[in-house]
Amino acid sequence: MSLLDQVHDYPFLNYRELALDPRLDEARRSGTLTRIRLPYAGEAWLATRYADVRKVLTDPRFSRAAAMGPDVPRQMPDPPFVSTIMDVDRPEHGRLRRLVAVAFTERRIDGLRPYVRQVAHQLIDDMLRQEPPVDLIQALALPLPMTVFCRTLGVPLEDRAEFRRWTESLVALRRITAEEFREVVESLEAYLRDLIRQRREQPTEDLLSALVHARDEGSRLTEQELISFGVTLLAAGFETTAGHIASSTYLLLTRPGLWSQLRADPAGLERTVEELLRFVPLNGGTGLARVAVEDVEFDGVTVRAGEAVFVSTISGNRDEEVFPEADSFRRDRTDPAPHLAFGWGPHRCLGARLATMELHEALAALRDRIPTLRLAVPAGNVSWKTGTILRGPRELPVAC
Repeated sequence: MSLLDQVHDYPFLNYRELALDPRLDEARRSGTLTRIRLPYAGEAWLATRYADVRKVLTDPRFSRAAAMGPDVPRQMPDPPFVSTIMDVDRPEHGRLRRLVAVAFTERRIDGLRPYVRQVAHQLIDDMLRQEPPVDLIQALALPLPMTVFCRTLGVPLEDRAEFRRWTESLVALRRITAEEFREVVESLEAYLRDLIRQRREQPTEDLLSALVHARDEGSRLTEQELISFGVTLLAAGFETTAGHIASSTYLLLTRPGLWSQLRADPAGLERTVEELLRFVPLNGGTGLARVAVEDVEFDGVTVRAGEAVFVSTISGNRDEEVFPEADSFRRDRTDPAPHLAFGWGPHRCLGARLATMELHEALAALRDRIPTLRLAVPAGNVSWKTGTILRGPRELPVAC
């Protein structure tokens, strides 16, 4: 029986470390979309090839808003009950996106770079004062993007333990019930309402104040849109970057010669970061569904109006037709095609530039301050996350 004749249970979570589930590779090499079965509400299509992923993410015949419906295949028991900027279509999505895009301009991110560098070096100062082994995740990978996120959005740093607990719940796949998930979102919304009240009384220069201004003065945001923005930013603001810093450092320390090459070629760090973003899978193959609003043709497959399609960006980043030797990490890669680490099209991650800069500064600081950095345990003893949307090590013990 060919792959096209089968329906596969999804998500594909049979992977180790930085490898992909073999079923993703098989699906991609089949040459067209694959039929999948979600834990709830039935079957859908899965796009795994680079071109197909980009098509689904850019073609207006695929709707994110329609995927909020109760009968759309999904991973959680209950349909989504909170709508965010990721769950609306054009032109509404463009209106909302423009309101926050000002916080992520090239000029603003470049202006943050000295602060990010300062925080990274301060954290490494603290690392060097500790007895090895040191958990790189708790010492650098997590606190760096969390601290930067607090400054950007305007969340008090002293509240970081509380909202970290919430964000961990939001990226869990099956570790909490639907009711527990709802309670987390309600707690997060209550927290944001209090912050919004504070910004109304005492405006500051952070992103939250800018959004409050758009709500109160410009009449461009509803109160619920304002809350939803905060939920989205908290959910995606630092967990993804922390995971990428940890997984990227693991790769650089476990592939023979990579760390020494990075030290010997400081100018090559920017190219290395782009290859890390392409190669390191940040999720387990999961993603947000799109629903076809009319029939759409792919190679040998017709997606009918009303059918759901999921995309695997991590599979698209391993497409051999686009990236030669796609399963190999190559610091000298010069492929013209851009990677899909931050998605593509109208819903491409707004924080892509910030996340890339944080990864760059974290690795540069480690390279310059701890050139003899190494894993403190055998690579096979590193424990990896399971049962969550995001991949990465649970702990990363290092020494110098």
